[in-house]
Amino acid sequence: MQEQGVTGESIGRYTAKTFLTMFLGLLVTFGVAFFGYATGAIIYVFYIPMFHVVLLVAELAVVLGMTAFLHKISTGTATVFFFLYSILNGIVFSAYFLIFEIPSLILVFAATSLYFGGMAVFGYVTHIDLSRIRTVLLGGLIFLIVMNLLMMFIPGLQVMDQVICTVGLILFLAYTAYDTQKIKAFYQAYSGDPVMLKKASIYSALQLYLDFVNMFLYVLRIFGKRKN
Repeated sequence: MQEQGVTGESIGRYTAKTFLTMFLGLLVTFGVAFFGYATGAIIYVFYIPMFHVVLLVAELAVVLGMTAFLHKISTGTATVFFFLYSILNGIVFSAYFLIFEIPSLILVFAATSLYFGGMAVFGYVTHIDLSRIRTVLLGGLIFLIVMNLLMMFIPGLQVMDQVICTVGLILFLAYTAYDTQKIKAFYQAYSGDPVMLKKASIYSALQLYLDFVNMFLYVLRIFGKRKN
């Protein structure tokens, strides 16, 4: 029998709801991205001066704001933050429809879904304490950020792109298992606080969403077929 919190909701149901929120976020991102591509709106949007910078700042503000003020904001506000980020990311992803062939995007999405699903299942069923690799994951994330920034300013580093993408894929595979296991940790930590439990679910959905999106982008960089 599965453990139940104060709300009477089992850990299995709580986890399923978290993943459902995450997949709804992906659906919103895809819908916005495809709409921007199909209507041609994305071409005009990116003609706006400094729009990409404003978009990046807005995305960072939403994620950092939700992370920093999770205990203070309401469940509704946390939900708005999550779907706002999904919409903003959809605007960014519209550009990929212009750059890559659609069959290639579909194949990459399918491959990412398989990778993600496998690691999510592992993270849920394993009895290994994945919190012990937190420092390694953080170090890997910092490495990726630094290397991607350096590649923007040092063209010679482009030869390392495949290596960096492989490291990124492995890192976010590990993050997927880690963040899935964290759902259980949040459930146990906030089982007596139904409001915080709901907000933790939305926060976990955001983390898993970011894992999937980053994994998708690295797989796309490795295997994606660009339009001529």
